[in-house]
Amino acid sequence: MMELSPGKLWGLRRMADQNGIFKMTAVDQRPPIKGPIAAYHGVETAPWEEVAKFKRLLVETLQAQSTAMLLDPHYAIPKAIDILSPTKGLIVTLEDSIFRETPGGRLSSNIDDWSVEKIKRMGGDAVKVLAWYRPDAEASVNAAQQDYVKRIGEDCARHDIPFLFELLVYPLAGDADQTKDYVEMKGKKADHVLASVEEFAKPVYGVDVFKLESPVSARDADGSAGVQAIFDEMGRLAARPWVMLSAGAGKSEFRAVLEHAFAAGASGFLAGRAIWLDAFNAYPDWAAIKAGLIGEAADYMADISALADATATNWSAHPCYGSGGAAFRPADARFRHHYSGFGG
Repeated sequence: MMELSPGKLWGLRRMADQNGIFKMTAVDQRPPIKGPIAAYHGVETAPWEEVAKFKRLLVETLQAQSTAMLLDPHYAIPKAIDILSPTKGLIVTLEDSIFRETPGGRLSSNIDDWSVEKIKRMGGDAVKVLAWYRPDAEASVNAAQQDYVKRIGEDCARHDIPFLFELLVYPLAGDADQTKDYVEMKGKKADHVLASVEEFAKPVYGVDVFKLESPVSARDADGSAGVQAIFDEMGRLAARPWVMLSAGAGKSEFRAVLEHAFAAGASGFLAGRAIWLDAFNAYPDWAAIKAGLIGEAADYMADISALADATATNWSAHPCYGSGGAAFRPADARFRHHYSGFGG
């Protein structure tokens, strides 16, 4: 049974609605936003103000329908933290979008001068980290990735803040369709996704919520019993609350993924491009982008939020917390007097 400290319990509650459903919008993407902007301007590095302007617009237009927003320290926080509603959960990205590619696999690292402690001090409700992982990558690479995630988990426990962990499989150097883009891997194997979830569900990593990709290609989420069985297995292996990411899937594809995920026990979504990419494609027409966000993107948010309301699982009722649900249950009786108001 998983126990929750006061900070983790409060942070998780801040990220969800009153029914324990996560409807979270990702504004932390960097290459998927910087790349098209740089290409339009014919430069190697996208102008900071243009990237930050789009992220501010995302917060401005989508936060009303979101239970929490995922912001990055490079652009979204400096440009949009002033307009983020205090009624919304604040999740902060810690991993650098520039990973190190080696012959044996990818290695992750933190954004320079940022840490779990800094996110806690700035008022963050949760720390989000993405780690690329392939069970069949070189052993030393996997060991390094495991150590990286373990350190984040330990820091989150030390600073009493939820750890939201994102897993993505990726093509190795010898795979077909090799790409460094932040997109769903073509030809990914469900076994790789499931084995990755199984590894990081071990208590040693300290993960509080998983942000997971579809275990099958989004286009194959066809409502069949066979696909549902794979999602069910992923939910079983996660063994704690989990949400779905969109990984660049289209709106209809991602909705189909959510139907499978919610049936398997997922507690919501943390998505970005499925929600706002169509609007962003109008760049640099800012009026058209805003119209798309307050129109089609908002309509899509309403649709998948209604689906979540009807079929997703209240995170605090996950079996990992025992029959009483999520509550603060200090193992050390000395703390019970100080935190008696947290229940349990």
